[in-house]
Amino acid sequence: MRVPSEMPRPLYVTQPLLPELPDFLPFLASIWQTKVLTNGGPYHNRLERELGGFLDVPSAMLFNNGTTALLVALKMLNLPAESEVITTPLTFAATAHAITWNSLRPVFADVDPETLTIDPAAVEKAITNKTSAILAVHVYGNICDVISLQDIASKYGLHLIYDAAHAFGATLNNRSVAGFGDASVFSFHATKLFHTFEGGLIATSRKRDKDPIYFLRNFGIKNEDEVVSVGINGKVNELQAAIGLLNLPLIEGERALRSNLRRRYCELLTSVPGVRVPQPQPGVLNSEQYFHLVIDPTSFGRTRDDVYDSLKQRGIFSRKYFHPICTDFEPYRRFEIHSARHDPYVNTVKSQVLCLPFHSGVEEEDVNDICAEFYG
Repeated sequence: MRVPSEMPRPLYVTQPLLPELPDFLPFLASIWQTKVLTNGGPYHNRLERELGGFLDVPSAMLFNNGTTALLVALKMLNLPAESEVITTPLTFAATAHAITWNSLRPVFADVDPETLTIDPAAVEKAITNKTSAILAVHVYGNICDVISLQDIASKYGLHLIYDAAHAFGATLNNRSVAGFGDASVFSFHATKLFHTFEGGLIATSRKRDKDPIYFLRNFGIKNEDEVVSVGINGKVNELQAAIGLLNLPLIEGERALRSNLRRRYCELLTSVPGVRVPQPQPGVLNSEQYFHLVIDPTSFGRTRDDVYDSLKQRGIFSRKYFHPICTDFEPYRRFEIHSARHDPYVNTVKSQVLCLPFHSGVEEEDVNDICAEFYG
């Protein structure tokens, strides 16, 4: 077991997947030769096509980061100013910020205790005559109840967007998660299964969305003489696109290794009292983005923070993810969390979730070392 006085290499919760450096050099040479660096270069256009095929959607538009993609996805729906968008507090701050930056009001709904995704029953309780959309979030690789959420959206005439930052490559009954709702937004940050150093993407099931998204991504510029809408600069450069092209073929191999790692963690931790491992969702091919535990301090005898601190002292960096939640942040501190329960479950689970190191750099010895922490 690792001890502080004999600290081996640090082990982090994520590790970026990178191609072999010699494979990247021909892309660099081509970029230097053509001097095309950005503005829809050949690697950018090729990556968009390949991602559209991988995600099985007719509209797949690259962005320089996931937050910009979220901003544009909301903007393209032309939601009424100051209308309400229901989302989850168990998410990265960018989800709520994208709503607020669009002059919309985030409304928070509780999570399902099993999947930790947004609870459809809580969503329905949160709907008012000011509600215009639902921004649901797939978390840790768990997929939202997309059927129930679509039923609610259709019933009340609401738009439905998915923050799919944790769900790249996930499917439900062999259907890509990118095809659900009005749009799905992916993050290609370096911490994600698939990354372009930094980046993002909007995917929709409608080919006609390409032009509006393009104008919003590129200042509203249609040609040399026309600006047809108010847009921002969300473009991806050729270096990012080149990394994406090299990483995309590596995804399935990385995901298979993580799937084996998930099984090993579950074998070692399922029987530990007070420790809940993630359960497979019927029909879902998991993205294998994160491996999260829920630690009940009463049954386990120690808190999530106790485990986090003890691992950290041994050079193992797990993550209290998501903690704090959005309604703990100053901009949203006085916002209600709507729930189908007497007390929102998210206020309990936020102090119990812990993500363990989960990538191909985690070796069998590391797994045994991490899991030993749960056996005292």
